[in-house]
Amino acid sequence: MNFFWLFLLAFAAEPAADRWTGFLGGAGVSLDAGTLPLRWSPTENQPWTVDLPGFGQSTPVIFGDQAYVTSVEGPKKDRLIVTAVALTDGTRRWSASFSTSDPVANGTFVSRAAPTPVVDNRGVYCFFESGDVVALSRSGETLWRSSLSEKYGRFTNDYGLAASPVQTADAVIVLADHPKGPSYLIALAKADGSVLWKADRTSRGSWTSPRLLPIAGTPTVVCSSAGTVDGYDPATGALNWSHAGVGGNRICSPTLTAGGLILIGAQTSREFADTEAVKKSNVALRIVKQDAAWSTSVAWRTEEFSPGMASPVAHAGHAYWINRQGAVGCFREETGELVYKGRVAQSPWATPLGVGDRLYVFGKDGLTTVLAAGDKFQVLAENRLWDPDSVKPDQSIIDRETDPRRKAGAAMHALPEVMGVAAVNGTLLVRTGSKLHCLRNDPKP
Repeated sequence: MNFFWLFLLAFAAEPAADRWTGFLGGAGVSLDAGTLPLRWSPTENQPWTVDLPGFGQSTPVIFGDQAYVTSVEGPKKDRLIVTAVALTDGTRRWSASFSTSDPVANGTFVSRAAPTPVVDNRGVYCFFESGDVVALSRSGETLWRSSLSEKYGRFTNDYGLAASPVQTADAVIVLADHPKGPSYLIALAKADGSVLWKADRTSRGSWTSPRLLPIAGTPTVVCSSAGTVDGYDPATGALNWSHAGVGGNRICSPTLTAGGLILIGAQTSREFADTEAVKKSNVALRIVKQDAAWSTSVAWRTEEFSPGMASPVAHAGHAYWINRQGAVGCFREETGELVYKGRVAQSPWATPLGVGDRLYVFGKDGLTTVLAAGDKFQVLAENRLWDPDSVKPDQSIIDRETDPRRKAGAAMHALPEVMGVAAVNGTLLVRTGSKLHCLRNDPKP
């Protein structure tokens, strides 16, 4: 293995306790459960809450003493916003705003700042569903900007785009899958936004995010999306391997187990109603490299559990699937043996967080269930982020819809919803569309 590959692998796998560098932690995190709160309430262990400009569905990212969040605002998602927040006390240190290169009506049924940015020691790199990629220094200066929609065509997913980028030491890698236009995986140089490589893909519609994972000892960009699971070389964009015959893998992102299996989540939807195909597609994949040849196979599958919005989770020797009704299926990570079935009070949209002897399940409507990691279904705590009686529906969300069916659907989303979480030792951040909540054992900044 040459120096480049050693460096890239080290960058992809290096755990850290003071940073959460991308979607689902990015380059790996090393957290101590004892530093994170087990219990909280609207008035306890919640030292600060900050209002964010606009609205966003992305997860915050953290580097050092600063968190970064993205949002959009305006009737056509006219403004793209990046905000930096002090981790200590929630002070908004700066916000940067940019005009969109692809105005689209701002409503409940399209993504709104759904992709999570990535951050490193040089800057924060933000991808918006308009196709705009913006790089800023960690103090807020614009480094460069690029519009993928202007270069390669508008994105055509009916509900927008949600794929979060991944990063290497020198590149930001973006997945753009959409059904009516060109789909591709593209690497942009962190230095200036220039295109390092572009890998064309079959047109498809999905909202999954790629992951940069060490597969069979090789850094790999893994894309689980609308029919296939594909592994790309992050240095060149070459397709190393592909596993076909997967149905309904349009929302969940791939997860790596400690033993090197890839967990794939699939579910039925309006776009994919084939229940039988979905049953066969909630799998753990084994990827093998022998000499220069790659092979893929199904190590095990669960036909009983399909996830909701949250991706399957691997933690402490167990794999977890949580469905739309909050039913939990816990399996042996390497064999797929069912360990237990349980149920949490609220189904998560954000992917659960496994830390030490705990699994945090962040319910969509603000109730977090903390489960004991292990062979027994045990609820350690149930914590409300806000008092349900203190929040009122946002009538503007309902009023902007004219179709009766959409108006009824919008009413379901008029209250706050937990979109994403980030964690470093001592701090949990929970993001709703317009707020960022900080949770700590010590309630004082």
